[in-house]
Amino acid sequence: MISGRRTRGRRQRVAEMKGLYEHELIIPDQGFLFKVFPFEGRDGNYVRAKHWHRSVEIFAVYEGALTLFLNDAPFLLGAGQMMLVNSNEIHSISAPEPNRTLVLQIPLSVFEGYYTEGQFIDFVHSLGDDGEVMRLLEEIACFARSREAGYDWKARSAFAELVFCLITRYRSMASDAERLKRCRRMDRLSKITDFMREQYAQELTLERVADEFGYSPTYLSRMFRKYAGINFKVYLQEIRLELAFREYAGSGRKASDIAMDYGFASSRAFAREFKRKYGMTPSEFRRRQETADK
Repeated sequence: MISGRRTRGRRQRVAEMKGLYEHELIIPDQGFLFKVFPFEGRDGNYVRAKHWHRSVEIFAVYEGALTLFLNDAPFLLGAGQMMLVNSNEIHSISAPEPNRTLVLQIPLSVFEGYYTEGQFIDFVHSLGDDGEVMRLLEEIACFARSREAGYDWKARSAFAELVFCLITRYRSMASDAERLKRCRRMDRLSKITDFMREQYAQELTLERVADEFGYSPTYLSRMFRKYAGINFKVYLQEIRLELAFREYAGSGRKASDIAMDYGFASSRAFAREFKRKYGMTPSEFRRRQETADK
């Protein structure tokens, strides 16, 4: 995917100045229950500001090093090391040098049958000997990228093994009261954003979503600004754009048809937002796709 790093970087700096933490929108890879990708800071000279999301996330370093900050505590990860980030855990990343790192993001709903209390599950960040998870993650990434028939099932099989490993070896049964309180606070907004992702094609207004969750529009607006560092309308547009991009990149459909399906006012509005985030118009992107496939 084309990086929107420059635009996101500006937004992150503003959020940091205001003491806000960006809420990251995570959408699983098409056909899978997870999202896996090479770390976008693999070339070095990279900083990702404080952010959070509802998904569980794993950073696995195979070459080089990076520093992961969990609630401001630094963890230096070298080759052969990994770190698990829990749902709604505020984290940031610094990668000054080149590295080879894989990232796996798992929706919290995957672990729904294994919550401890209060719809909550927590994992230890690392066991020290994490070779099995790192091996499985590398298999998942390899199989998920393969275009050979049946390899999607090998990716799902490796993912199932990894989830089993997390539940049986990494799940923490001890609940820290402060962590639980903080997680519940962040989880309220996460449930709202999940609803918005499911209903993105509908006529979603601040008033309708607030009513759905029993809040006043003013309170919900404040919640978005305080915990997501972004207003409701902009966040909804980001959801629609992310989903529309995935559809556009993976199909031969016209931009105008996709714009209508994903709630954009017009194809012109879709093209404008597309260029803002990805640095080119939909037609320019498709031409590059066609050139790369030749």
